Amino acid sequence: MEPVLQLKNLKKTIGRKNIIKGISFDVYPGEVFGFLGPNGAGKTTTIRMLVGLMSITDGEVIVKGTSIAKNFEQAVRHIGGIVENPEMYKFLTGYQNLVHYGRMVNGVTKERIQEVVQLVGLENRIKDKVKTYSLGMRQRLGIAQALLHKPSILILDEPTNGLDPAGIREIRDYTRKLAREEGLAVIVSSHLLSEMEMMCDRIGIIQNGSLVGVQKVTDFMNGDNLLRVLFKVDNPGKASSILSNEYPEVEVTQTDSGIEISLDNEMIPEVNASLVKNEIKVYSIGQISKSLEDRFLEVTGGNKIE
Repeated sequence: MEPVLQLKNLKKTIGRKNIIKGISFDVYPGEVFGFLGPNGAGKTTTIRMLVGLMSITDGEVIVKGTSIAKNFEQAVRHIGGIVENPEMYKFLTGYQNLVHYGRMVNGVTKERIQEVVQLVGLENRIKDKVKTYSLGMRQRLGIAQALLHKPSILILDEPTNGLDPAGIREIRDYTRKLAREEGLAVIVSSHLLSEMEMMCDRIGIIQNGSLVGVQKVTDFMNGDNLLRVLFKVDNPGKASSILSNEYPEVEVTQTDSGIEISLDNEMIPEVNASLVKNEIKVYSIGQISKSLEDRFLEVTGGNKIE
């Protein structure tokens, strides 16, 4: 499958400071790509270069085979986006806002407006004035606006800012639906890592202007391929001491209900047998799944900005 968006060694320098230091990645049709990083890491700067709101110092942004720098108008017609908060005319209805924005782009018909309204689930409120909308509804109207011209790429910068849990879930569900049903490539930047974990297919992590890596969410969370396993036992202190002596190279942590140990899958029966042999009662064995937040903090070293 051909990528719809390619970043090739993208750089941004302001004065003597290197803000973005050679970022490269591809985004494909039908996937939700999460763009993560601590505050000040360079997410919004990168997104502003993607949509032409900021000049590129070096490197290329290629949209469906066309360079943003060399042929801006042809490349940007394939992009729809919300950078920070969507701005609407609050004294107009949702429908009037879409008609107004539709006039700015060739080929936006009444049928297309009805189509995007249905796609984002605003059929029952589209004739109401925007000033009566909740923040979540305004976000959905912003997405509808970004979809009017049938883009191939949808860029959402912090789309869930200020939303309550129901609004966050709405945006997550519609984002997945758009990628699946419209075949859109969706790029999402957010600080809500639990939401990104449920929303994204792949993630790219940026820190201090450099790309740490791009991986599938499941691969990233598995990390170094060692499992974190909890053995619930009757004597955690004794069990911890036994395993620390028998497996000095393995990390063992004592908890109130048992011991946590990092090991590969093949070692689980061996460790269990060792505990039973030493008269430790093992009540259960279970894997402790790392969250996206756990792995993100491991990779970035917390929220450190240099």
